[in-house]
Amino acid sequence: MDYDIAVVGAGPAGLALARALADTGLRMVLLDCQDEAHLADPPVDGRDIALTHLSRRLMEQLGAWARIPADEISPLRAARVIDGDSPYTLDFDNDTGHGAPLGYLVANHLIRRSLYEVAAPLDRVDLIAGAEVVSVSSDAECARVELADGRCLSARLLIGADTRFSATRRQMGIGAMMKDFGRVAIVCRMQHELSHQNTAWECFHYGRTLAILPMPGNASSIVITVPADLAPGILEMDEAQFNADIEQRFGHRLGGMQLVGERFSYPLVAVHADRFVARRFALIGDAAVGMHPVTAHGFNLGLSGVDLLATEIRAACSRGGDIASPTGLARYQSRHRLATLPLFHGTNEIVSLFTDDRMPARLARKAVLRLSNHLPPVKWAIRNKLVSRGHVGGPLLRLLP
Repeated sequence: MDYDIAVVGAGPAGLALARALADTGLRMVLLDCQDEAHLADPPVDGRDIALTHLSRRLMEQLGAWARIPADEISPLRAARVIDGDSPYTLDFDNDTGHGAPLGYLVANHLIRRSLYEVAAPLDRVDLIAGAEVVSVSSDAECARVELADGRCLSARLLIGADTRFSATRRQMGIGAMMKDFGRVAIVCRMQHELSHQNTAWECFHYGRTLAILPMPGNASSIVITVPADLAPGILEMDEAQFNADIEQRFGHRLGGMQLVGERFSYPLVAVHADRFVARRFALIGDAAVGMHPVTAHGFNLGLSGVDLLATEIRAACSRGGDIASPTGLARYQSRHRLATLPLFHGTNEIVSLFTDDRMPARLARKAVLRLSNHLPPVKWAIRNKLVSRGHVGGPLLRLLP
């Protein structure tokens, strides 16, 4: 056997799993199609990630949080949701009295870099960058990975962490529910005259959605969601026109706004695997669940799933058992699906409602916002999910001693 665990994909989920199992003595290999320079120092990609308290705790335990510069972490103190041109808002504030933020906003490339820094140097972890995986398979004895250069690797457990369009998932015979929203997210950074007060805004305008996420200083992450056929027009706007458009659509709440750097675009497709496990195989990260970004659950669910799977693997190691036992993998699947499946369907329903511009949907949207604001249990349930401090179905389990 070449390895105990082979992970296809050295993105955040794969790197986090390697670090989480660092003290188990397991021999691991991470395989990724990108070159190592790209993995070690990921380029700015325009994406900024909203992290829950659970995600911060997990990243602290992994040693990754301390590697993110403190002045690049933006606490989220409040959130506002508005519909169309209505001045009415659904408000989420820190009302715990303890001064803790709702969550934290960090640039995606900094998260990726921090996880690389804690995982890549590990003695019992091999990183094979620029690796093209041709095929994967498993039997009762082991899992196998064939590379384009002719190498064949074997492992006791194979992990698929190769994006929401996972070829590994498909080759292992696992299908997935896919929801193509026919929309594109355009993301960028903007500087502005007035303080954002560490408040995030989600503006469901008719025909498009505009999110304003507070970043360090007088800067915000801008996320514009539009039908795919309208995206080129926004991407091709000259800078002055783009600045004026965002200022106007946000009601000049932040004064003058200025584009900083590039505009990036990403097609919006949500994915939920039909199963998370197979024989000597498990899915993590976006290969298991890829979410629409509107509820900011994607990375958080991915890190939570890593924690759940690592817990099962560590328990098997402590018993001297099989790290790929069907029982352990089934427990991981059960707990992770309990968290992800309702959120996947719920998020898709929210997106469907708030991007439907027909009059019945418009009326329903306004009713939902008012209902949520005036019924404390509903608002509490939404807020509690936003600031999650533990896994659905049980307390946080430490990954590292």
